[in-house]
Amino acid sequence: MAPAPLLTLTGIALGFGGRPLFQDVSLALGAGDRVALVGRNGSGKSTLMKIAAGLVEPDAGERFVQPGARVSYLPQDPDLSGFATLADYAGADLDPAERWKAEAAMDGLGLKGDATPATASGGERRRAALARLIASEPDLMLLDEPTNHLDIAAIEWLEDWLDTTSTGFALISHDRTFLSRLTRATLWIDRGEIRRQERGFARFEEWRDKLWEEEEAQRHKLDRLIKEEARWAVEGISARRTRNQGRVRRLAALREERSAQIRRIGPAALALEAGERSGKLVVEAENVAKSFGGRSIVSGFSIRIQRGDRVALVGPNGAGKTTLLKLLTGAMESDTGRIRLGKNLTPAVFDQNREALDPDRSLWETLTDDRHIGARGGHDQVMVRGQPRHVIAYLKDFLFDERQARGPVGALSGGERARLLLAKIMARESNLLVLDEPTNDLDVETLDLLQELLADYDGTVLLVSHDRDFIDRVAATTIAMEGDGKAIVYAGGWSDYRAQRGEREPAKPAAPKAQAKPQPKPQPEAAKAPPKKLSYKDQRRLDMLPGEIDRLTGEIAKLEALLADPDLYARDADKFAKATAALEQRQKALEDAETEWLELEEAREALG
Repeated sequence: MAPAPLLTLTGIALGFGGRPLFQDVSLALGAGDRVALVGRNGSGKSTLMKIAAGLVEPDAGERFVQPGARVSYLPQDPDLSGFATLADYAGADLDPAERWKAEAAMDGLGLKGDATPATASGGERRRAALARLIASEPDLMLLDEPTNHLDIAAIEWLEDWLDTTSTGFALISHDRTFLSRLTRATLWIDRGEIRRQERGFARFEEWRDKLWEEEEAQRHKLDRLIKEEARWAVEGISARRTRNQGRVRRLAALREERSAQIRRIGPAALALEAGERSGKLVVEAENVAKSFGGRSIVSGFSIRIQRGDRVALVGPNGAGKTTLLKLLTGAMESDTGRIRLGKNLTPAVFDQNREALDPDRSLWETLTDDRHIGARGGHDQVMVRGQPRHVIAYLKDFLFDERQARGPVGALSGGERARLLLAKIMARESNLLVLDEPTNDLDVETLDLLQELLADYDGTVLLVSHDRDFIDRVAATTIAMEGDGKAIVYAGGWSDYRAQRGEREPAKPAAPKAQAKPQPKPQPEAAKAPPKKLSYKDQRRLDMLPGEIDRLTGEIAKLEALLADPDLYARDADKFAKATAALEQRQKALEDAETEWLELEEAREALG
């Protein structure tokens, strides 16, 4: 008999105006559980975790914790106010004789406890919060983005500790490697509901895609039933036959069922477009050196980066990755050596601190008043790669709704800020992308799409990241900042770098690796491997078709309602003729869209 869960939520409901965030949600977490909590940005993962931690009161439902069970919560932004040092904060829950537990955790995480909270970096604050949680030895841990702001060394230490602990935990993270290695079950928040699979994150996408396929098939079947019933209704009325009220009620019930379904939100409509081609040489560094306060950041460093290269910079926090990135892009002068930039470079920069976003400005102002993007039409349009778009339509591409457009940037979540910054830089044509920690706070679907865009991007990419999986998928060259001014160039991504150093990489699911541009010379047709998935264009079309089918179905319903008036022809024959023609046109368009969806879906399954 399974032991009773340590924490249960039953019938949880919560709303912040408009559609409820949760409705009748239940879950249970027990000792030894290793659960990934996943879902789109804005789906309510952090809110649900705060409810589980007892920090947010739901509108309805109950939270129960087994008497005597200790549940600890790691917030995204820990409050360290009132503590003189990070060590004081980390050991605050312990008796003086047990402070060694906090010190041991700080040592493992690479944290110096004498730093003050006021001067601590985001990574140091996160380490202190982790050390406090670990030292308290809870029975259940609720971890909200524990790897954010941590360098890879600290992530791997935490990964090893969680892998060996007997304490149960539920965690939110964007780090695929971290989730795949540690979790044994997955809780998926999708449109206000929670689904659970007794498999870890490594099998999540396979499970999610299968559920989506089944859902789309059911929706498609329902749409066809509605279409058949609606055609009968129109034909019956046109022929002046007595209507079968049972079938009319059936049609109404089918439409009610269809309208009650909440369609899943597709991925953000990210798009990158390279502008004028840069010269073949993008950056050349020869014997570059840079120091601060007598501390060598980089010494004797040389590299030649060419058009289409994908270069990742890795290393501990404070090793100088961002400094080297600034040197390579000309944003900072070297002390010695020479840096030569190529011709016709048009950079776009994604900075890890989101400094390009003013928290006091609205999303509307952030896009329309940007000097690089430009504004048109009384500040209601934004130039997107040379074409004017209404700011609301462009924001919707990045999954923002109209209500958020006039709201302040400061009210956005971390993932929403990342998407807004992507919207800013993707509105511009560029041939050099500088990405400093782009993966923080982004959900899995957006990360997947960003990776695909980078693979197809004709420009050059310079990347700083602590996300091992993302580096493996994107980078063709890795610069490792190894301390004492050493910056060594390795071929390949993170796993390749580790292999070349003779270090064993923990087992993890294979990740598809993006190819660096320029692409290898085309092989003869017979030698080409068959594609393993739909092209980006076909996949985008497949994602868009359900919305198009919905729109056509809605327009058909309105026309059918108009033609349902038995006196319309006698009253206005011209209007009747136009409505009939419009109905036929939309029914034909709907049939074509449904056929296209089926063909693309069959092609996707065949490539499967």
